[in-house]
Amino acid sequence: MDVGFLGLRIMGKAMALNLLRSGFRVTVWNRTLSKCQGLVELGASMGETPAAVVSKSKYTIAMLADPIAALSVVFEKGGVLEQICEGKGYIDMSTVDADTSLKINEAITNKGGKFLEAPVSGSKKPAEDGQLIILAAGEKELYDAAIPAFDVLGKKSFFLGSVGNGANMKLVVNMVMGSMMNALSEGLSLAGSSGLSQQTFLDILDLGAIANPMFKLKGPAMIQSSYPPAFPLKHQQKDMRLALALGDENAVSMPVAAAANEAFKKARSLGLGDLDFSAVHEIVKVAGSSGEAK
Repeated sequence: MDVGFLGLRIMGKAMALNLLRSGFRVTVWNRTLSKCQGLVELGASMGETPAAVVSKSKYTIAMLADPIAALSVVFEKGGVLEQICEGKGYIDMSTVDADTSLKINEAITNKGGKFLEAPVSGSKKPAEDGQLIILAAGEKELYDAAIPAFDVLGKKSFFLGSVGNGANMKLVVNMVMGSMMNALSEGLSLAGSSGLSQQTFLDILDLGAIANPMFKLKGPAMIQSSYPPAFPLKHQQKDMRLALALGDENAVSMPVAAAANEAFKKARSLGLGDLDFSAVHEIVKVAGSSGEAK
């Protein structure tokens, strides 16, 4: 299968590599073309523009940073719309709002192409391991055709119906994740300020009803103030903002998510946006006592 891949940042590079290793013929593009070189050395082809990638590929996957990037890759000069046509499919796996997905869907289908939104739940390590959770919506025929690729990229794929449902589901999931990360940060700070061992606190959480992989993975690094970016904080804050907008649209009160978003915004203002989203812990530490026991 000839597959195009647009966007080779933390997630996209790992995903494109997995497709390449699994025998797909992959043509890649990134706005900074030098980021394609590592995959080219492993057998991928490179397109000079998104349009060039689409022209060589039956299906093109995009994994981009935000709604602005997702729209520009489709509509700009040299973009996807210049080559998408009947018989080709476009799969946007970026985390965007439903309105962005609907705009892209309309443009792609008006040119005769098929569209699927398919944002993923998971960060760097699941992307590397092919263990993402894929939240797809849109053209069912394209979803069925994409299953071989999705089976390489993820451990489970969900088809959620019409365009917009995938985007909204991803925002709800990431809203909960961001709120949980703030709660963990407050718990670590309160434990430390109270003279308790933060590691023992994590051990107790891991044995109880709220045990989860995120706390187990992120907690020890947060104690050490280590935040290598698996999911950049600036992207988590973007997702919180979009989730809150979805709440406004549906008249759903979300005070916990709103407070979490403010913490992520504060972290961004202090230059922590490119660190892992767990770096929001630095904001909680500053606001709390400095007398933490490790």
